[in-house]
Amino acid sequence: MAPRPYWKGYLKLSLVTCPVAMSPATSESEKVRFHTLNKVTGNRVVAQYVDSVTGKPVKDENEAKGYARGENDYIILTEDDLDAVALETVRTIDIEKFVPADSIEWVYFEKPHYLMPDDPVGQDAFAVIRDAMAADKVLGVSRLVIGRRERAVVLEPRGEGIVLWTLRFGDEVRPEDRYFEDIEEDADPDLIPHVQQLIKQRTKKWSPSMVTDPIQESLLKIIAEKKKALTPRRKSKGAIKGTKEEPSSNVVNIMDALRKSMEADLKNRRQGRG
Repeated sequence: MAPRPYWKGYLKLSLVTCPVAMSPATSESEKVRFHTLNKVTGNRVVAQYVDSVTGKPVKDENEAKGYARGENDYIILTEDDLDAVALETVRTIDIEKFVPADSIEWVYFEKPHYLMPDDPVGQDAFAVIRDAMAADKVLGVSRLVIGRRERAVVLEPRGEGIVLWTLRFGDEVRPEDRYFEDIEEDADPDLIPHVQQLIKQRTKKWSPSMVTDPIQESLLKIIAEKKKALTPRRKSKGAIKGTKEEPSSNVVNIMDALRKSMEADLKNRRQGRG
C-alpha cells in the first residue's frame, strides 16, 4: 500500500483535468537523529523565540513574518497578508509548456516527488497525459506552491506514474564557467587509454548499496552497545547479600572497542571501493 500523500490537487492540460496525489520520492526518516540534552539532568533542551531587545520569550500568537527594509526596521506581514497572495497553483498543476526531455541541465533539478491519480475516474486522463509525454520524449513544465512559495516544476513520465521535480530558480544556479575557466582543456592523449582500462576494470552494475552511509551504520552500532550496557543485569548467584557488585570492567572499554571497530569498518569500506 502506498504511503499517505502529503499533497492533493489537480493535474491540468488544457481542458483535460484529473485529481492527483503527490508524495516525496526520498526520505530521511531512517537517519540517526539526536536531541539536545542537558547533560547534567538528562532532560531535553527546549528552544524558544526570545525578543532580541527585552530578552523575554515571545508567545506563538505574537510571532509574525517581517521583511527587513533597513537596520532594525521591518515591514510586518500577517497571516491574512500571506493568504491574500495565495495562487491557483496551490491546488492545480497546470502544464503550461513542454520541453525536450534532455534539455534541462542537471543542476536545475532539486527534489523528486511521485505523482499518481487520486481517483479512479481520473485514471484515463492521467494515463493519456503520461503516455503522450513519454511518446514525444518531453517534460511538462508547470508551477506549484510548496510551503507558501511558488516553485517551477517539471513532470517526467516514469513507468505507470509521473515524477514531479521541483526546479531551482535561475538566480540560484551559479554558472560553471566561472569555476572551470582556468582548467586546461586537453588531456594527454597517451594517458587516456590507461584510464579507460582502469574505468573498465571498476565498472559495475549500479546498486543502491553503493551509496550506503558507513557513519550511520557505525552510529547505530554505538547506540546498540550503549543500550545494551544500560540494560539492568541480574545479580550473580554467588553474590553476597548486602554487598555491592564491582562494576563490569568491559563497560569502560566498549568505547575503545567501538572506535577501533569504526576505524576498521571505514578502512575496509575504503579498500572495498578501491
